[in-house]
Amino acid sequence: MVAQSFDQPLVEISVEQLARQMADSPEQLQLIDVRERQEVAIASIEGFEILPLSEFAQWSGEISTRFDPTAETMVMCHHGMRSAQMCQWLISQGFTNVKNVAGGIDAYSIIVDDSIPRY
Repeated sequence: MVAQSFDQPLVEISVEQLARQMADSPEQLQLIDVRERQEVAIASIEGFEILPLSEFAQWSGEISTRFDPTAETMVMCHHGMRSAQMCQWLISQGFTNVKNVAGGIDAYSIIVDDSIPRY
């Protein structure tokens, strides 16, 4: 992923809000995890599509055909930095309802589901 400067503010969602929305209306959410496959092997949440940033060249060209640019899209990583980059890139690609999962899977493990391993 190429470093870019973005002007649009980033919307964040808490892990508690994510858990509620996943429980209430999972079919309405697009869930993207940008961590590396070895990280996902340690800790993951069911329903997230895995798009490692290191594989950006492989999946970036298909992003608007694989996902609906108008649907609510939640992006997660380990702590929230890589997912913030991905959110900004999705916005630059015309996605209109993108949210960064604040604290990432680490916060999800601490606050929502302690059965998910921390690393």
